[in-house]
Amino acid sequence: MEKNVDLFLEMLRIDSTSSREKALSDFLKVRLPDGRCSVESFDVGDGTENLLFSWGVPEIVFCTHLDTVPPYLPPALEDGVMRGRGSCDAKGQIFAMYSACLELADAGCEGFGLLLLSGEETGSAGAKSFRKIHPGGRCVIVGEPTDNKMISASKGTKSFAVTLRGRSSHSGYPEYGISAVDLFVDFVNMLRRTAFPTDPVLGETTWNIGRLSSDNPQNVLSDCLTFRIYFRTTFASDGFVSELMDGCRNGFTEVVAFGGDSPSKYLTLRGFETGVAAFGSDAPQLTNFSDRILCGPGSILVAHTPSEHVLMDDVLKAVDNYVKMYRILSGADSCVNG
Repeated sequence: MEKNVDLFLEMLRIDSTSSREKALSDFLKVRLPDGRCSVESFDVGDGTENLLFSWGVPEIVFCTHLDTVPPYLPPALEDGVMRGRGSCDAKGQIFAMYSACLELADAGCEGFGLLLLSGEETGSAGAKSFRKIHPGGRCVIVGEPTDNKMISASKGTKSFAVTLRGRSSHSGYPEYGISAVDLFVDFVNMLRRTAFPTDPVLGETTWNIGRLSSDNPQNVLSDCLTFRIYFRTTFASDGFVSELMDGCRNGFTEVVAFGGDSPSKYLTLRGFETGVAAFGSDAPQLTNFSDRILCGPGSILVAHTPSEHVLMDDVLKAVDNYVKMYRILSGADSCVNG
């Protein structure tokens, strides 16, 4: 794998932040085919594409995503640490999975593929599109930064847009108006007081508010405030959250649900360290596969941050893990030199 590290750096030099991932897919369509695999492109409908590299008829598919979160950060390799945007989420996954595919091909194996999806960071458009048009297969191994642990379960997501409507008035006479900011404070305090069900597997439910906007002058009570709220739900709280937000609708409060993923359980194999995850991925959308595995190098704690990086030793371990997973799942029957 060491001789192919230049490929990792080449990928990281390409800005594939969300909506720009076509530049990376165009590069990989030319760069990755090794003379033993076929490549298919699937248009997603938003200017991006999914790619499937196949060695034989793929029943076991390695899968990760092409896009990264902004802003773009250039790469650097020093003392066994690869830095830059996408180094662990998810170009590190692409590199490790492709390296595993080459190792399997060198061993004479077939019946596997590498699936690269667009739009994971902005709602899994690529995964949803692929699920609709492709029959899938026996097992998909999804690469995300899990510290090389096999994830047994992951939290779900629920997203809502909320509009709070008050009545403006001069701030010197607040009794003549209704402040949308005060309504927002009441809403947040309600959430803080809410006893979300505790889940024995996935733990506590969490939520975060973003895109908060109230464009009122400082001397006028706000008559409108908008925000988005994003929940990380558990098996115990997924339905509870939807009912809670439905109950918030009233004469002052508009709530629009944008859906999300339900909490999911994944296949784990003996001999691998396991854990649970609080982050989302394409895995819940890939229901056209009989089994799903979630595992990859790198830490979610540095993904999406200015200090994103991955240890090259962890990438090497991931390659070994992916080869081992394939051999366990397939029985290595399809490997000529297995």
